Amino acid sequence: MSNNRDVKYNSDVYFFTYEKTQKVRDIEANPQVCLNFEGSKDLYISITGKANLIRSKTTFAQHWNESLSQWFKKGIDTPGMLLIHVKGGRINYWQREKQGEINLSGRKK
Repeated sequence: MSNNRDVKYNSDVYFFTYEKTQKVRDIEANPQVCLNFEGSKDLYISITGKANLIRSKTTFAQHWNESLSQWFKKGIDTPGMLLIHVKGGRINYWQREKQGEINLSGRKK
């Protein structure tokens, strides 16, 4: 999955995928998820939150990036495509000796 270069983080993360995948079945069974990212300079980020499956083409258009066409040939009209929305509840991060946590209320630990 890719976050589609939609990286301005406001506790929402979006990913396009196909309907008939194991990750979609897993979210339908339990929407609590954990996303892990690795950045430059030994930065690691873990986001825990709740996932929601979106099937609205209007919402697809709001998050579409033309580079996604290599996987979704018909753009937002690709059959079987959906959007996963993860609402973050807690962020943990590590970068070398530094680490921390940010919870939903924005307080840093």
